[in-house]
Amino acid sequence: MRVNKGAGPWLLWPPLTPSPRCWGPRASPLLTGLVFHALPALPVDWSVGVCSRRDMRLSWVLTVLSICLSALATAAGAEGKRKLQIGVKKRVDHCPIKSRKGDVLHMHYTGKLEDGTEFDSSLPQNQPFVFSLGTGQVIKGWDQGLLGMCEGEKRKLVIPSELGYGERGAPPKIPGGATLVFEVELLKIERRSEL
Repeated sequence: MRVNKGAGPWLLWPPLTPSPRCWGPRASPLLTGLVFHALPALPVDWSVGVCSRRDMRLSWVLTVLSICLSALATAAGAEGKRKLQIGVKKRVDHCPIKSRKGDVLHMHYTGKLEDGTEFDSSLPQNQPFVFSLGTGQVIKGWDQGLLGMCEGEKRKLVIPSELGYGERGAPPKIPGGATLVFEVELLKIERRSEL
């Protein structure tokens, strides 16, 4: 921060806390070549001395480096948290009811890893999977991704590991941290009568 006062420019560097290695008045590393004077109101110990250019550059480089590392960590954290992706593969024209929490669903499904390796399917046995939606009977990706679905509708779900089997996986077919890809078809909705 520069303040024009009297004979010339004044500098408070840094504005809050001085570097432990460099006490006393010093020039900004961004404004080299200019002469700055300490503000008379501030106590200055001239015996400690002014920071060397090397110390100032090091301090500046470390500050920039820490800002960059913080930005990278934030970006990596955001990238690590993937979202559930829901794609509708087949829509239904007539849809009197849509699936909601508590409904019993009859589903056909095929589950694959991101590389295309199939780990499970209800199709070979032609035996639909039956469960209650939104009650924790299935992985979170299903509880969230099958809401608002019509009978006869087909969806593709891309489920991040946090909403699937997590870091532990489901050995031997599903490794830890795996993203799951499901193609699902809702065959029937059973809605319990409301009391």
